[in-house]
Amino acid sequence: MPNIQPSISLKNNYNEISAFCHTNREPVFITQNGQGDLAVMSIELYEMLNGKLELYRLLDEGRAAAKAGLIQPYDEVFKTVEQEIINGYL
Repeated sequence: MPNIQPSISLKNNYNEISAFCHTNREPVFITQNGQGDLAVMSIELYEMLNGKLELYRLLDEGRAAAKAGLIQPYDEVFKTVEQEIINGYL
């Protein structure tokens, strides 16, 4: 169940909200005048969610490349990456 707090809680209960976000790894939803306004979360949760979005973007890019026929056998890809590491490009 989502944790929903009025906006005044940010001022009066900041430490508790921060502890909740860090302990439970989920956001607190802040309302203003009874309407949803903000989602407050820890930096760790924010970075994890952004990482997931980036992974989904890359997977989608890979699917699109495969559909377009832009694929290579994995052994060729690994040889290319290995050579780039040896040459100092990666």
